[in-house]
Amino acid sequence: MTGTSSGIVAGLTAAAMGTVGFLAYQAQATVPAGLGGRPSANGSPGTAATKAPRDRRHPTALPTGSGKGERVVYSVDDDRVWLVGAGDRVLRTFRVRPGTVDPPVGTYWVTSRSHAVTGTDGIPIEHVVRFTTVDGVTIGFSAPVRSDAVPAADAGARTGGIRETRPDGDALWKFATIGERIVVIR
Repeated sequence: MTGTSSGIVAGLTAAAMGTVGFLAYQAQATVPAGLGGRPSANGSPGTAATKAPRDRRHPTALPTGSGKGERVVYSVDDDRVWLVGAGDRVLRTFRVRPGTVDPPVGTYWVTSRSHAVTGTDGIPIEHVVRFTTVDGVTIGFSAPVRSDAVPAADAGARTGGIRETRPDGDALWKFATIGERIVVIR
């Protein structure tokens, strides 16, 4: 009886693993273009070498050339984010503190979110909005749970967390749901 039971269990396990593998393949094969976390070939806001034009009189104004429609715009040079609604209206803009690894210029989509986790620097963070991975480092926005939190000392750490204040993190969390467009500019 034991030999028969273990054979049945082994057969059921193999069938389950085959089903999971098939479903994972099917899910990967049906991901809409752009949700893979890589910059799109034709959706880039400009060439990587150029910086989107800025209004020198209004440094917080949305840069031209950052796309059209609802989106999150992130400038790696200015360490600034714009939440852009319908009609290209800026709903909010704020400064951020980037990690040590920047995403390349391009267009991405929010691929995953977590309400609360511990960051790679050991700090409890909330409202994590991820949109790409660069050389094994996950890139996304997040807010430290405590404003006085100090990262663990690791000078060589590669981090992709783009940190914002809790109020800014709340706003981005509400705005940037799965599939929301993220435009990274210089």
